[in-house]
Amino acid sequence: MVEGALTLPLMALVALALVNLALAGYASVTANNAANVAARIAAMAQSDPVGQGLSAADQSLQAGVGEYNVALSADPNPGGDVVAHVQWRVPNFFAGLLRLFGGSGAAEISGEAVSRFRKEGW
Repeated sequence: MVEGALTLPLMALVALALVNLALAGYASVTANNAANVAARIAAMAQSDPVGQGLSAADQSLQAGVGEYNVALSADPNPGGDVVAHVQWRVPNFFAGLLRLFGGSGAAEISGEAVSRFRKEGW
């Protein structure tokens, strides 16, 4: 019983850390895919590349976990740059615990995915 009392809190923390990291990883991959889709669709669009790219990004983020912000800039001329930025945030379950050990205790884990394509056209 003593061994269980000592190891149970540690195992609970490890399990919570795995869940927290899995959420951050899933959000990161989802944001990266959305940035790639948005930039590619905007690069191929002949009319309203920004609108079509944002629509494609929103559609690919439907299954995402967390919060996402999408920004897209497109040069309308053929050969111009199309850049998609997707910022993601997920809750940090260790925020309160990190403050006990001198950490910042940020309430969120965040990141950004960027994708760049060249505008197609004739």
